[in-house]
Amino acid sequence: MKFLALPALIALITLSACKSFQSSNSLVLQDTIPQQKFNESSWTRFTSVYTPDDWPESLTAEVIHPNSNIQNLPIMLLVHGGGWQRRSYEDMQPLAEHWAKRGFITVNIAYRFAPEYQFPAQLHDVQLAMNWIDSKRAEWKTPHSPLVAFGFSSGAHLVSLMANVAGQHSELDRPYGGSITRPDLVILGGLPSDLQKWDSGRLIEDFLGGTRAEFPQRYALASPITHIHSKTPPTFMFHGRLDRLVPPDHATDYYQALRQQSILTELKLLPLSGHVTSFIFRGSSIRAADEFIDTHLHLINTVKVVGVNKEP
Repeated sequence: MKFLALPALIALITLSACKSFQSSNSLVLQDTIPQQKFNESSWTRFTSVYTPDDWPESLTAEVIHPNSNIQNLPIMLLVHGGGWQRRSYEDMQPLAEHWAKRGFITVNIAYRFAPEYQFPAQLHDVQLAMNWIDSKRAEWKTPHSPLVAFGFSSGAHLVSLMANVAGQHSELDRPYGGSITRPDLVILGGLPSDLQKWDSGRLIEDFLGGTRAEFPQRYALASPITHIHSKTPPTFMFHGRLDRLVPPDHATDYYQALRQQSILTELKLLPLSGHVTSFIFRGSSIRAADEFIDTHLHLINTVKVVGVNKEP
């Protein structure tokens, strides 16, 4: 199968209710996300370089702190899509603002693009962003705050891959990973979970350096589904049933693999959406993601506050 070019936007979309699949392992937990609306007048918004001076490319993060007078607010990392080679964090700004209003410190990042920089350069960038966030915890008064990571499309690929290899002694976890690069919960939209499903195509070849026939081990190594394990973070996914760029079996296969490891997970399939439209018309998906966060983040936060560290 070839990695298809980005399909044209559908001119007319009829929105309808979307089918959800929810793991039977879900726990009903109390909501700990602050219920008050964080007014924009209380926000501190700034852009900062998160890479060291000797990094191949200077990369920035846009940060929104919803209220610097409040301690231990949760943190949200956002990673944009674009086939690993285009778009920018501006695509994620409305979502960053949405979660800032819900009390998250949002960190919306740029990363290096293929084909100039090939895998695993983009993964290293996202790992470095997590290290940078960790270095800011004292300044932001968030020593025990849980961290949620959200990515769409190629951003979902990078987030899920980072989460799965963190602290697992994989070659992808060195030298910039480690347990602090494991989010406490992940939100994934339009996830390309198994790059081995493609034989060739410009986007995938630019990212991985060639066809699957040329680099079969690289295609496997770069596939998040091959790294799922029992400590993979709780995962919410949404995906368009009509997605031709990243077919929905990427999401359903990943969901089943998570279930096999007893990972808390939920998949929302959007019956009338393709790849791009699942992001444009994302309202119901984000509402479902918020419910998933509210349900599962309480236990994570409680465990961290009492001093139980993440697995090494």
